[in-house]
Amino acid sequence: MLKSFFLVTIQNNFCTFVPELLELLSFNTLFMDISHIEHLGIAVKSITESLPYYEQVLGLKCYNIEEVADQKVKTAFFKVGQTKIELLEPTSEESTIAKFIENRGEGIHHIAFAVPDVAKALAEVEPKGVRLIDKAPRGGAEGLKIAFLHPKSTGGVLTELCQ
Repeated sequence: MLKSFFLVTIQNNFCTFVPELLELLSFNTLFMDISHIEHLGIAVKSITESLPYYEQVLGLKCYNIEEVADQKVKTAFFKVGQTKIELLEPTSEESTIAKFIENRGEGIHHIAFAVPDVAKALAEVEPKGVRLIDKAPRGGAEGLKIAFLHPKSTGGVLTELCQ
């Protein structure tokens, strides 16, 4: 309903308020409060083999390497302005990163957006038809609370929300 309202508004080149919409939604809850791109996740077979490109060619400094045991990955982080690059190395053949690399090869795995409240963001997007991989926030690298949105409902892009 909301999508068709905005389409009609844009097509007719005017802005009106429909009382029924105001009852269903307040303007502040129409969109998540994304502050910035938190990081880009890049799947790699080996962090050790990937480090020279990021450090010696791009001139970035790896500031953190850690294992996230429950996700079966080892991560390495670089900062580029306010955004980070996260290298993801599988620590098990059963990890989602290992399966990703097997099916698609190394490369960009996901985009992560910073939000002030992951649980609230999940509650906002699910009624809009976004398929959730995580129904509730869970622990991620660097102590962040995270949740993923399914790429089948996000234009083919695996999307992570971070707090």
